[in-house]
Amino acid sequence: MEAELQRVGRAVEAELQRIGRLIHAAFPGRGLNPLRALDHKAMELASQDMELRAALFRFVDVTPACRSLDDLARHLTGYLDEVDARPPPLEAAMKMSGTKAGRAALGAAAAAGVRRMAHRFIVGETPRAALRSIRDLWEHGAAVSLDLLGETTVTEAEADHYAARCVDALETLAAAAPRWPGRPVLEADSLGPLPRVNLSAKVSALTPLLRPEAPELGREDAARRMRPVLARAKELGAHLHIDMESVDTQEATLDLVFELLDEPELRDGPSAGIVIQAYLRESPEQLERVIDWARGTGRRPPLVVRLVKGAYWDQEVVEARQHGWTPPVFEAKRESDRNFEVLTRRLLESWPYLRPAIASHNLRSVAHAVAYNRELGREHRELELQVLRGLGDDLAAALTQHGMRVRVYCPVGDLVAGMAYLVRRLLENTANESFLGEQQRGTPIEELLAAP
Repeated sequence: MEAELQRVGRAVEAELQRIGRLIHAAFPGRGLNPLRALDHKAMELASQDMELRAALFRFVDVTPACRSLDDLARHLTGYLDEVDARPPPLEAAMKMSGTKAGRAALGAAAAAGVRRMAHRFIVGETPRAALRSIRDLWEHGAAVSLDLLGETTVTEAEADHYAARCVDALETLAAAAPRWPGRPVLEADSLGPLPRVNLSAKVSALTPLLRPEAPELGREDAARRMRPVLARAKELGAHLHIDMESVDTQEATLDLVFELLDEPELRDGPSAGIVIQAYLRESPEQLERVIDWARGTGRRPPLVVRLVKGAYWDQEVVEARQHGWTPPVFEAKRESDRNFEVLTRRLLESWPYLRPAIASHNLRSVAHAVAYNRELGREHRELELQVLRGLGDDLAAALTQHGMRVRVYCPVGDLVAGMAYLVRRLLENTANESFLGEQQRGTPIEELLAAP
């Protein structure tokens, strides 16, 4: 057994290197540059200076609450005033704020910069406004999962409104999808058809009662809103994906999904999915629980599992340290990357009980999934690869060129609801250890493909 595992490992590593180089070579001529539509200089500086990064992100966070250009300029200069060593471009911005006309110009420039950042990651304020972008992606060979922004509700009315938004999004996409051209790679695998319409939703937005100290109450409240959304997705032949959030809601979310999908009226549809976050120390146990459920249920179609690294690292670490706890997430990036590969192999081995969706912009992580899927003797269409809108555009283009099934995760919502999402994406974009940062700095392909 040990010799066989070593053989498989060597075969995957060799194939990984080959596939990684092929994908790397297929990047468009402009290269993987997730910052090209952002204020490049500001983001470059932010990636080098933690104090400056904090100031800029605090400004992004308050932008929706500002009521005038003067207000925007005052907030920006107020945050920058706390930075000790300001580079010349930002020093010039500070000087502009000394007059009313200068503040108006600075506020207008700042507002335009934030809008550019937001529109890079967020495809529209409503599903209808996003239809052109979604169709364009489909025509270029990539499917979409539409993510409704808005992560937390505090009232029953807000939760009801979010549920209504989910239904509206499903109906809007379902009305448009029949007019999209045929894309066989995106529409079926060997287990059957794949819905053109794919919506991602959050349990915490479906109830204000989701609390770790009373999980049953929140689960029941969320269930009464999610059940009709699932039923409508089934009627429309759509897919509903349930996103994972902070570690406090993990168990309640899994319990809710399993409970609803096992109900008689939902056992034969719709297509549905969940998320496993590889940066969580307990993620291997979570995946085993999902696999056990999938093997034991007679439900069809199979559950889709989106494997991600995780987007709440800062929040989880800060909260744990405040309480004197061991953080529930791996604190070293290489540990998360290593766990991601372990979970990738386990998820691919769980076919056909689960449909794997590997979500990463890390070239090694993607190539590893493709290589291991091939080592198992499966076709490309048995594996879905996912990227984030605005961060993985060039990678998606390269993967589609190789005939792989790619899905782009596209957020929709207004700027206020999108601020938390936008700041998380910017944190990823400027992190010193991020794959995108390494790629941006010209790290050699051999290093990018090295084992974590």
